[in-house]
Amino acid sequence: QVQLVESGGGLVQPGGSLRLSCAASGIIFSINTMGWYRQALGRQREPGRQRELVARITSGGNIDYADSVKGRFTISRDNAKNTVYLQMNSLKPEDTAVYYCNSYYYSDYGGVPSEYDYWGQGAQVIVSS
Repeated sequence: QVQLVESGGGLVQPGGSLRLSCAASGIIFSINTMGWYRQALGRQREPGRQRELVARITSGGNIDYADSVKGRFTISRDNAKNTVYLQMNSLKPEDTAVYYCNSYYYSDYGGVPSEYDYWGQGAQVIVSS
């Protein structure tokens, strides 16, 4: 059974920092691309509302960030602990959202394409004075 468990969310003032953690089990963590996505509060159930990619890190250490968080957020992974982190600095009210951890792995072993795409339950981050 795959589990992605986020922690570290909460309420923070503008300009403050938070670190999110996502502990994974039931997957071969080191071969997965791990990512953080977010969705504005209250919009999780709106049809067609897609989660916004915040940052992701591949098994080889390649990293992508959304333009809106470049220079403020840092994603990292610890394969020994099966954990991915998101360090968020200089937080702004527009960063307020539910943050979701994602693991993704694609295989075409034997010519058969397979995707393994899992999500955590989400961690709420509120940036407000």
